[in-house]
Amino acid sequence: MENNTEVTEFIPLGLTKAPELQIPLFIMFTLIYLINVVGNLGMMMLILLDSRLHTPMYFFLSNLSLVDVGYSTVVTPKVMAGLLIGDKVISYNACAAQMFFFAVFVTVESYLLASMAYDRYAAVCKPLHYTITMTTGVCARLAIGCYVCGFLNASIHTGNIFRLSFCKSSVIHHFFCDVPAVMALSCSDKHVSELVLIFVASFHIFFSLLIILISYLFIFITILKMPSSTGYQKAVSTSHLTAVSIFYGTAMFMYSLPSSSHSMDTDKIASVFYTMVIPMLNPVVYSLRNKEVKNAFKVVEKAKLSLSFTS
Repeated sequence: MENNTEVTEFIPLGLTKAPELQIPLFIMFTLIYLINVVGNLGMMMLILLDSRLHTPMYFFLSNLSLVDVGYSTVVTPKVMAGLLIGDKVISYNACAAQMFFFAVFVTVESYLLASMAYDRYAAVCKPLHYTITMTTGVCARLAIGCYVCGFLNASIHTGNIFRLSFCKSSVIHHFFCDVPAVMALSCSDKHVSELVLIFVASFHIFFSLLIILISYLFIFITILKMPSSTGYQKAVSTSHLTAVSIFYGTAMFMYSLPSSSHSMDTDKIASVFYTMVIPMLNPVVYSLRNKEVKNAFKVVEKAKLSLSFTS
């Protein structure tokens, strides 16, 4: 007899059981989380305050910053609490909520990266039609589409997992309620659920990645016709390509392969990258290497100084 009411809470094991590593890991993750929140919220405020950054690229970048803060906040504070005070227990409903919102933000991020690649394509390959192609309405519809896809994908995965029965162990071999880790605890037949996970996740990953690859294929064809290296540097966003490589590499490893093909310990290491490291790196690679953002930051600093002198 299966009974899905027996498990009322879950216990994520965390990254390590070694007591001597708890405080160092807490300090490291706290610093990473603070850099993530300050960097991404600062990026959003900078884009909002400087009218010169009110362009499609920075519109998508501000949404990317919001999403990065979102899915890092869903995971990291709970991990930090477990490291500091040993509070690793999470209720059944809280686990489902964490899984849902994490899936929302991760899916939105993947489609935002695809939208940014399309924006680069329109800017480089169709420069004369760029203002007509990337209008405010088009950008708004693309962003709304990203969030709609995120909520649909999260609803499918969360419903798919929490319809299963959990009547065995409640110990999750992970540091948060990720889909494969929670699925492994079920005492139901998981064959259909695994197929749903692989099919749906693969569709979203490869569809958004296909948009990025096609966009950059046309970009590279265009830049081959450019006479100077300056045009090449302006056309290719190495920051965007770096973020895409790290994000999609870990996502494909985690969700597009059967759970039997890799261990939970390996999953933990991969998960650290896209739950904590990538959200922290995005504002760095997109802002510190961007002249427009640097100039906007200087303008804001000058405005603060002038206000301080007048007061």
